[in-house]
Amino acid sequence: MIGLVLAAGAGRRLRPHTDTLPKALVPVDGDLSVLDLTLRNFSEIGLTEAAVVVGYRKEAVYARKDELQAAYGLKLTLIDNDRAEEWNNAYSLWCARDVLKQGAVLANGDTVHPVSVERTLLDSRGGGRRIILALDTAKRLADEEMKVIAADGRGVRQITKLMDPAAATGEYIGVTLIEPEAAEALADALKATFERDPDLYYEDGYQELVDRGFRIDVAPIGDVPWVEIDNHDDLARGREIACLY
Repeated sequence: MIGLVLAAGAGRRLRPHTDTLPKALVPVDGDLSVLDLTLRNFSEIGLTEAAVVVGYRKEAVYARKDELQAAYGLKLTLIDNDRAEEWNNAYSLWCARDVLKQGAVLANGDTVHPVSVERTLLDSRGGGRRIILALDTAKRLADEEMKVIAADGRGVRQITKLMDPAAATGEYIGVTLIEPEAAEALADALKATFERDPDLYYEDGYQELVDRGFRIDVAPIGDVPWVEIDNHDDLARGREIACLY
């Protein structure tokens, strides 16, 4: 199994921090970025390889590749997304389709979270589960969150931002465990998704899978501090959280 980070996004709402850096490299704990923290998590759960999908300001990630490898004991592969500034992340994850064949712990490059999330996903393996989403069932939800409805024994029924928060089981936090046997089906669903609309999210690809009858499971992460960094308020919160880990 390999670690996988989506770090191709521009993060325009974080300017001027992202004038010269991709969002995943904006510092959140001293000199450490979300990418640093995520790679550290991968190392702590015993992974020895990771891939990073890069696009916007990718040269900054390439410049740090050797340093990151040495710091976290991971062999890093960088995957270029040639449409990072035009298309959304359904295409970005599809770019890593060959990596998915090894099985992957996927993390968004803008999610500050503790290693307990990855451990929860690993503990949830087995029983025929092929894709497992890390789900926050404790947080009070609003309109912006990626919300999930999950049914006992049936897995995910709906995943979208566009639902009544009161109807949701919880929020998908941007971390997924993907078993090798799910790779082909997921890649096909992602391709169908971005071909339908290149502005769609990879979570829309998950919904495509569900609609095709593929079961996607969830693993509640408990009441742990985490944040998806989209804007300056999120960044401030991320910096409060990151120093706890």
